[in-house]
Amino acid sequence: MASRKSGIPSLIHGYTVLPIELDTLPSFKEAATHYLYLRRHEPRIPTSDDSRTLFAVNIPFDATEAHFRYLFSGIGGGRVDSVKFPGNKQFPSDARQPVATPSKGSKKRKRDRTEQEDSAASSLPEVWDRELHPSGSAALIVFVDKESLDVTMKALKRHGKGKLAIWGEGVEGEKVPALGSQRYISHHTLRYPPPSTLQASVNAFLTTYTNAETARARHLARQRQEPDEDGFITVVRGGRTGPARHDEAAAAADRQRGKCEYRDFYRFQLREERKKHVGELVRRFEEDKKKVEEMKKRRGKFKPQ
Repeated sequence: MASRKSGIPSLIHGYTVLPIELDTLPSFKEAATHYLYLRRHEPRIPTSDDSRTLFAVNIPFDATEAHFRYLFSGIGGGRVDSVKFPGNKQFPSDARQPVATPSKGSKKRKRDRTEQEDSAASSLPEVWDRELHPSGSAALIVFVDKESLDVTMKALKRHGKGKLAIWGEGVEGEKVPALGSQRYISHHTLRYPPPSTLQASVNAFLTTYTNAETARARHLARQRQEPDEDGFITVVRGGRTGPARHDEAAAAADRQRGKCEYRDFYRFQLREERKKHVGELVRRFEEDKKKVEEMKKRRGKFKPQ
C-alpha cells in the first residue's frame, strides 16, 4: 500500500473519505489517487436493509461487486453481501428516497417478483459483458449484517490514518471481464447470439404476453360479475359475454373500404356513367311516348252521355 497524502480530511459533511490508489494503465504509467466518500445509508423512507447498508459516492468507473468485496476485506472490514449500482432495478431512483419494500408474506411482492422474472427471461441478451459507470456515480453496498457494517466503519477510521488501499487488488482471481480491446471483442461476439438463445427469448416474451392478456380478460370477466360497494354491477362494453370484436372489426373494415373507393376517377368510368345516364333518359322518353299514345287512344273513344 502507498502512503497517504497529508492534508486530506478524513470527514467531509458526514462522509468518511477513503483514498484509494488506482492501478497504472498502458496509456498512463503513473498511479493515480481516487477518493471514495462513504457513510451509513439513511434514507427518508426506511427499508429493512438500511441498518447494514453503506452509501458510497464517487465510485470508480470500473467498479464491480468483487472490487468492493476485496477492498473492504483488505482494510479489515466486514463481509459484503451485495452491491447495487445505478441502472440496476434494485437501485432506487433517488438513493435518499428509496421505495419501501412490502412485507414478506404479501401477495403483491410475490406478483412483482414473478413479473420481474418473466421480464428478465423475455428480455434480449446483453451485448456488454461488464457495466461501466459514469464519473461520480453512487452505489449501495449491503453487508451480511449490521455488525459487519460496524466493523467496516471502524476500519475506515483506522485506515484513514494509514496507507492507501490499492483498488482492484485481489480481483485477478475473480471472473471479472477484462477491459480494453478484449471488451470490444467480447461485445462484437455478444451482438450475434445463437439462434437458440433468441428463440428462447422470443418464446418467453410470447408466454409473458399471453399470460398478461389472460389475466386482463379474467379481470374484465370478474368486473362483469362482482357488484361494487353500492350493490351495482359495472356495465362493461359488450355486456357479460364480452364485446363482439370480430363483427365490429369486419364492419369497420367495410366502412374503411367504402371510403377508399374512388368513383368517376378514370376516363372510361366517366364514359360508362354518361352512357348509363343517356340510356336511362331514352328509356324514360319511350315510356312517356307510350303513355301519351295510350292517353290519345282513350280520349278518342270517350263519349260523354
